[in-house]
Parts: sequence; C-alpha cells; structure tokens
Amino acid sequence: MCVTDFTCRLILAFWFVAGPAFALELEDQKFYPGTSDTVIKVISTGDLAVFEPFIQQFQSQNPTIGIDYYVTSSAELHTALKNGGVFDLAISSAMDLQFQLANDGAAQPVNSAMTDALPVWARWRNQVFAFTAEPAVAVISRERFAGLERPKTRQELIALLRQSPDVFENTIGTYDVRTSGLGYLFATQEARNSDTFWRLSELMGRRGTELYCCSAQMIDDVASGRLTLAYNVLGSYAAERIARDDRLEILELEDYATVMLRTALIPATAKQTQEATLLLDALLREGLRETPTVWALPPLGAADTPEARAYGPIRLGPALLVYLDKLNRDAFLRAWSDAMVQ
Repeated sequence: MCVTDFTCRLILAFWFVAGPAFALELEDQKFYPGTSDTVIKVISTGDLAVFEPFIQQFQSQNPTIGIDYYVTSSAELHTALKNGGVFDLAISSAMDLQFQLANDGAAQPVNSAMTDALPVWARWRNQVFAFTAEPAVAVISRERFAGLERPKTRQELIALLRQSPDVFENTIGTYDVRTSGLGYLFATQEARNSDTFWRLSELMGRRGTELYCCSAQMIDDVASGRLTLAYNVLGSYAAERIARDDRLEILELEDYATVMLRTALIPATAKQTQEATLLLDALLREGLRETPTVWALPPLGAADTPEARAYGPIRLGPALLVYLDKLNRDAFLRAWSDAMVQ
C-alpha cells in the first residue's frame, strides 16, 4: 500500500537470480538484519508500519534470520513472480491473483503442522494460505458527516448520496479498479453478489468520485477533510488509524460485508524455502490466534463474526479466476468505467 506520493513513484530495478532484469515499482523497502548471512526476501502488499511488529516478533524468536521486506502493489507482485522474480515469500491482499499464480505453477507446496491446522476454506492445495480475514468498509469524516443520519445499508447510502449532493460532490473516494488488484477483487465480488453495486457505482460516478491506488491514501484524505466518504477501504487499516485519530469513523453497513483473506505463498523460485516456511508458519500462527497480540491485523476467526457471515469471506478456489479471464475483465472494466468515470 502507498504511504506517500514519493513512495508511490519510487521505481527501482533489480536483477533477480534465474530471472530477467526488470523494473519493479516499490512503495517501500526495509532490511531487517539477522545475526547470520541467511536472509528471507519477502515481497508484500502490506505496509511496513503494519507488518513491522510481526517481523520484529519473528526475529526475537529467530535472531539468525534476516528479512528483506519489499512493499509493492498486488499487480506488481503478481507480475514480478509471473516473470520469474526471486523471492522467498509472497504476501498479498489480492487473493485472486495469488490463486492464479498457484494455478499457473508459480507456487510450491508446503506441508507443516501449521498449514494442516488451517480450516479447509483458508488454504488451497497446500500452496496458498490465508492468515487474516479483513472486511472492506466505508470510512467517513465525522466533521463532514455532522448532522447527517448514518446509513445502515447500501440502499440507505444510495438514498443519502441522492439527497445530499452538496456534501458528497467531489468528496467520495474509492479504488481505481483498473490499477488496484485489491480494488478489482472487492468490486467484482460485490458486483457478483449484490444488486446494489452498479447503482451505487453510477451514483458515485455522478458525484465526481476520486480514484485511489491504496487504502492508506484514502484514509489520509478522509482524516484531512478532503473526503467525506471512502468506500471499500481495508477495515484493518481503518481500525488501526481510528484507534489514534478521532476525526474518522467506520460506517457500519449491516446488509453485508465483503471479507478478503490475506494470503501468503512460497514462490517456485524461492531459495530459502526452509526459513520461508518458518516465517509462513509464524504468519499462520497469528492467523489462528484467539487472543490479542501486538499485531493489528485480524485473525481468521474474524470471518465468523455476525457482520462477516452476512456475506464473506471470499472463498479460495477456481471461481476467483472468473474475473481474471481477459474477456470477462475487459467487459467488467468497460462497465465500471462507464459507471464511475463520468
């Protein structure tokens, strides 16, 4: 996820062993040295600020292992591994792209006590493993929403957008699904399961919605007052920010929740497979936790909450490939652009 405009524009070229030279657009990168020369290369869509507590906890138990952590978009991650980029662990919020990588032979199987402990719905053929259940949420500015009744469903949100055009004109944000893998996943799953998606999209388009790459940027703009509403941001990022910023509020929409499973896989090109399995197991242990830890990301058990059961989680399986088919993707993006880009 992007943190600043500078990191969104940062482009570095790397030469990957046994792979071609190509430019990888990074949003951030940090090396966490260990006490030996062993280094796990991690490519991830997760912000450093979110994952650093987990990395530090892992290294406190495995001090010899260094971690080189690269942050990029889900599309860049997918392209890097598809083109033979050498990484030892890949972590992504775009579970459809992760599934496609495994389906195309770009992931290797892993068998451990922790992978076996996962629920069946949280793993695919011992190649793709879920470790969080994170809903998409709407975040609002308390100041800009002052005096407005909070909608409880998408139907009520649609009515509010119609009734208060002056409040929402050019002050709504959502993902640009043409470039955001997670945004595309949320949009296609919602369109598939809800008859309100296209009506809401058309109305948001008429209100001049701003399009974003990342949840963090949308949340920042709601906090600053630039946006009244950000739709379909990651709930985990929103909850962490709201805990320290009372300018924000999650809009509790009770009709359904789209719940993404954040997943990890060990690429076929991985060099440090044994150490990467240790890191993967640590992720899965966090995913199965029942008590709070230092980490803000919600465990898999969050999928069992009442609001999540109304719709999610999105399932790992071949159905994820439907909207990745070129013809289906092109048709969806045309319809989305007609509705949203006005």
